[in-house]
Amino acid sequence: MHRWSKLFVPTLREAPADAEVASHKFLLRAGYIRQLGAGIYNYLFLGQRSLNKIIGIVREEMDQIAQEFYLPGILPREPWEQSGRWTGMGDNMFRLKDRKGADLCLGMTHEEIMTAIARNELRSYKQLPQIWYQIQTKYRDEPRPKSGLLRVRQFTMKDSYSFDIDKAGLDKSFDLHDAVYRRIFTRCGLKFVAVEADSGAMGGSQSQEFMVYTDAGEDLIASCPKCGYAANTEKAISRLEPVTEMEPTGDGTPELVHTPGCAAIADVAAFFQISPASDIKCVAYMALKRGAAGEKDSWHGVAAFLRGDHQVNETKLMGAVGAAELRTMQGEELAQYLDGPAGYLGPVGLKHDAKPLGDGLTVVVDLSLQGRRNLVAGANKADYHLRNVAPGRDFTWTLLADIRCVNEGEACPTDGCAGTLVVGKAVEVGHIFKLGYKYSESMGARVLDPNGKEVTPIMGSYGIGIERILTAAIEQSNDTNGFWLPASIAPFTVVVTVTNVADATLRETGEKLAAELEAAGLDVLLDDRDERAGVKFKDADLVGIPYRINVGKKAASGVVEVVTRSRASSVDVAVHDVVTHVKSRVEEDALLTAVDA
Repeated sequence: MHRWSKLFVPTLREAPADAEVASHKFLLRAGYIRQLGAGIYNYLFLGQRSLNKIIGIVREEMDQIAQEFYLPGILPREPWEQSGRWTGMGDNMFRLKDRKGADLCLGMTHEEIMTAIARNELRSYKQLPQIWYQIQTKYRDEPRPKSGLLRVRQFTMKDSYSFDIDKAGLDKSFDLHDAVYRRIFTRCGLKFVAVEADSGAMGGSQSQEFMVYTDAGEDLIASCPKCGYAANTEKAISRLEPVTEMEPTGDGTPELVHTPGCAAIADVAAFFQISPASDIKCVAYMALKRGAAGEKDSWHGVAAFLRGDHQVNETKLMGAVGAAELRTMQGEELAQYLDGPAGYLGPVGLKHDAKPLGDGLTVVVDLSLQGRRNLVAGANKADYHLRNVAPGRDFTWTLLADIRCVNEGEACPTDGCAGTLVVGKAVEVGHIFKLGYKYSESMGARVLDPNGKEVTPIMGSYGIGIERILTAAIEQSNDTNGFWLPASIAPFTVVVTVTNVADATLRETGEKLAAELEAAGLDVLLDDRDERAGVKFKDADLVGIPYRINVGKKAASGVVEVVTRSRASSVDVAVHDVVTHVKSRVEEDALLTAVDA
């Protein structure tokens, strides 16, 4: 039996000033974690108990579909070079050298290492499919660690990898993970949503994120309450309402108009008395192209054109042109690529490359401009704009692509759905990818198919952030006094609080109840500290334990108070009924969580 008087639970009355989000504040105040450095944390007793419970759930579910491995955290350069990601990961990768000068890194993820095992060990389709997983520490050199455990430099991840003979097999492995992830997050008490997502540096044909809505989140999710459509805004699309086009002037060809001081979209719209939707916005970037093995990285000019009332989604733009990074063009670069002043940049007359990220300018036009006519655009000349501009007639482009952010209130893209999108912040707790052949092809993994022909196995990659589950659970269940966790991942299911340990009757009743609850299979913490009852109640409310049994004056007549933290409610229960009551409450709350999820 765990006794609070013997444990190290360093609670704080106030959170440090730099703790901004709820989970960061309460993890510190409840004594779950202590910061060691930027994005580096010590996990103390209560925090580690919760994380171990989460890991137990993840392992139990993953063992239904996969085999557990454990790979090194310090990795040689060679596998990363073979996949092309040694340079592609950039500054996010921790790099070091051994005493002989060999390049090493700390593992951010393990696609390359799992693929190397497959390449060396798998020979035939008869050995497929394979799903391998591990639960291990990862390292990423985050440029701006923040929000406690939400953005850190060292964290625990469950990462798994599938190898199949064909796309049908990959679809099955992907669906198996989807089902397992839903069970994991439900068992952990999370209210989550599965959304379409961008594959980013992982690559692949399809990816899906599992998100928990919270204002602490750094991701934006667009969803339709009517049909259930949901996607990260890095991937989300919408249907746009038709725009009433301007009437042409003159002969309908581009006409130069003096627009003094009209560098901003709002000023242009007011000058021409048009909607910003009829103005063409230009956003100029420099895009980083990673060099192939032995080649240097290089920067290239990119001009993105879209409606004046829309914003560029930089993740979509990077994916469209194949860039690793984007930054805003500076003055000299504007002169080099566009030869026009900021605020008056336009697409007419621009020379562009045929392929993205060539030696010249890459021009990307958003799909929302396709088929439009009689638009206004910058004339690449200070204080001048062009009107009567028609995309395709008056200018062409390197790429026509979806590069805009969807806006709340736009129509849902699902066929037949009349709903509108809402946009909210969320935290990612899991991500599953169909990698395809990116790693198996580049690293030379081959097996023989049923016809004896050598083929490349197709891969999937699937990750869960262990700490992310804990932080998301706190974000969705807290108040001014602290937080409460689902019984499945709380450090203890119930705390038995003896209000006055000097009273022999109360002390003995508390001891007896704690022993009976523990014998019934519940994780029990006995608060036997010589503290005032109010102090104990505050601590219990703070540290995330979902149920509390107050052993007070009524114990002399065989009654105690059972408090359910999530409901801020209490009920008097006969001592001999406490075990049955608490177990039924735990089961009831778990069922409610599953229904909500």
